[in-house]
Amino acid sequence: MVPSRRGRPARVPAVLALLTAVTATGVLAGCGDAGGLRSAGETPAAQSPARLWPDLTPASSPAYDIGEVDNEAVKGVTVPGDDIRRADPVAAVRAEIAAHPDDYEGARAPYRETADRMADCGAGAGSGRCPVLRPYYRDLTGDGRPELALGFRLLPEKMTAVRVYTAEKNRLVRVMSYEDAVSAVELAGRTVIVRSPSEVAGYEYRLQWTWDPDQRAMLLTSDEMLPTDDGREHARRPSPSSSPAPSPSGSGPPSASAR
Repeated sequence: MVPSRRGRPARVPAVLALLTAVTATGVLAGCGDAGGLRSAGETPAAQSPARLWPDLTPASSPAYDIGEVDNEAVKGVTVPGDDIRRADPVAAVRAEIAAHPDDYEGARAPYRETADRMADCGAGAGSGRCPVLRPYYRDLTGDGRPELALGFRLLPEKMTAVRVYTAEKNRLVRVMSYEDAVSAVELAGRTVIVRSPSEVAGYEYRLQWTWDPDQRAMLLTSDEMLPTDDGREHARRPSPSSSPAPSPSGSGPPSASAR
C-alpha cells in the first residue's frame, strides 16, 4: 500500500495485477486487436509557478488608480419605476458633460466638439450627427431586468466612451466606465467585451468587465493582447444578416461595432 493524495491507502497491487492480466491477454491475442492498451508516450511532469524574489516586501497600497469600482448615481436623471428603458440616454450623457466641465467646456477642452454636437440630439440617440450612439439593453446583473449599455463619441479625439447603467430606487446608476480608441464592443452573458486596436500588426487588445454582486459594479476581469480573428479588423461593421441587433427585450445576441 502507498498513500494517495488524500492520505488514504491506494490499492496499487490490485491495479497492477489487472493491468498485467490485460496486457498478457493482448499478447496472447496477437497484440493487434482494438481492445489492447497502447502507450500515449511520456507525460510531461507538471510544474508549479516559480516565484521570483520571495523576500520582496508586499505592496501596502495599489500601484495606481485604474477605477476598479465604478458605482455612481447620475445626477438629474430619473428612472421611473426602475424601468431603465424609460431613462433618457441623451440626458445621461448631458449629465456627464455637466459633471466634467474641464473635459467638455472651454477652448482647450479635449472633447469640446462632443458638447457642441449634443445640440444635434433632438431626435434621440443614434440619429444624425448626435455623438450618442444607439443604446442597447441586456440583463448584465442577473436580476432579470435589463441594464443600459451606452456609447458616445469623444470628439475630435476619435475615441469612444462606453458606459453601463442600472436602475436603483428610481435613479440611474453608472456601474461601468471606459473610454479609448475602440474598434468593437460586445455583450456576452454578464460580461462587456471591448476591443481596441494595437500597434502590433495582427493583434488587438481585449478587455472584459464582469458584474460583481458584492461591489455592485462591473469589474475589469481580463486585459489581454490577442491575435485578431483570422487577421480581420473588428472595426468593420457586421451586416444585419450576419449579426442581428439585440431585440427590444434584450434577449437577442448583441454584437455591436462601436464604429
